[in-house]
Amino acid sequence: MHTVNLAIQVLPLNVEQAEAIRIIDIAIARIQQSGLKYVVCPFETVIEGKYPDVMKLLDDIQDDCYMAGAETMIINMKLHRSAVKDLAIDDKIGKYD
Repeated sequence: MHTVNLAIQVLPLNVEQAEAIRIIDIAIARIQQSGLKYVVCPFETVIEGKYPDVMKLLDDIQDDCYMAGAETMIINMKLHRSAVKDLAIDDKIGKYD
C-alpha cells in the first residue's frame, strides 16, 4: 500500500467566526497528534500517510469537531493516490522551502 496525500479543509457551519476557528484548531491539533506528516496552509492542511491511517484520521477529526460543539460541517478534501508509487508532500513543494 502506497503513501497518499490528503488535503483537508474543515468548515464548521452556523457558528460565529471565533467559534469556527476554535473548532478548526481542534481539527489541526488532532492532525498534529496523529504522528503523520502534515503541512498547515492558509486554506487547508495537507496530510501524508498510508491510506487507512489517513482515513482513520479523517474520522477522528470529525469526531473531535462534533465533540467540540460543531453541529454540521463541510469538509472539502482532495486525495492524491497512486497504485504504483508513494506520494510525498516534499515532491510537490520541497523546492519552495
